Amino acid sequence: MTPAGSTTRVALVGGTGKLGGIIRSVIDAEPGFEVVAVLGSQSDLSELDSADLVVDASTPSVSIDVVRAAIERGLNVLVGTSGWSNERIALVRPLVEAAGTGAVFIPNFSLGSVIGTALAAAAAPHFPAIEIVEAHRETKVDSPSGTAVRTAELIAAARAEVGPVASPHVDQRARGQQVASVPIHSLRRPGVIARQETILSGPGESLTIVHDTVDPALAYAPGIRVALAAARDARGVTVGLDALIDLGLRPRAASSRHEAPVDEGGVPGQVARATGA
Repeated sequence: MTPAGSTTRVALVGGTGKLGGIIRSVIDAEPGFEVVAVLGSQSDLSELDSADLVVDASTPSVSIDVVRAAIERGLNVLVGTSGWSNERIALVRPLVEAAGTGAVFIPNFSLGSVIGTALAAAAAPHFPAIEIVEAHRETKVDSPSGTAVRTAELIAAARAEVGPVASPHVDQRARGQQVASVPIHSLRRPGVIARQETILSGPGESLTIVHDTVDPALAYAPGIRVALAAARDARGVTVGLDALIDLGLRPRAASSRHEAPVDEGGVPGQVARATGA
């Protein structure tokens, strides 16, 4: 924990990537934070030693080592890297608790995306069939996206009393990858930044919740600021921006830490919509 009134020294891993560049810009403009080290995927993790807080925007294959290195050094860590499912987080939770540090995992820094996921989880108990279609640019190395995995996990948690979603013919490869019983279909193509559709279907109707990121720098910046402030003083494991901002949409079965509402004054750069048919 950084002493009150002092500057938090940040080691940014993956700082030359797209997300890392956005995070660097936010930190540079944020009072009370200073980037003291920028690491790439091949950097020696001893460079974390000069920091008070580690921010990870690397790749799924590197991220686990970064998180472990931060914990071993007694440093809090903010993880924006994709690929951290509940199962993977469970592997490091005991390490965080034993070290008395904090680890904050944010699958998506976009407020609109988090609201879309919360809406899907709130609606999930009322629709027997649910599927997710997510699309990202062709340079994204992992699939399904961390946001889609998080959405599926929260849907499953919200459906704890009614059971898994109806997913016929999942033995066929074209039916997508099942996460917590929810089929996820991943598209990787040029001409798109980030888009997710959650399609909920019941007898005679369907509900589609769509989120589009059209300007990542504008869309992510408010969430990055909230996450930085939380990660600096965190203890234990926190998952999701929704654990830091009270959206008023949390399903009964979902479990995440409650914090006071944060007023971010509007989030440009993204489009979210829900449609019924």
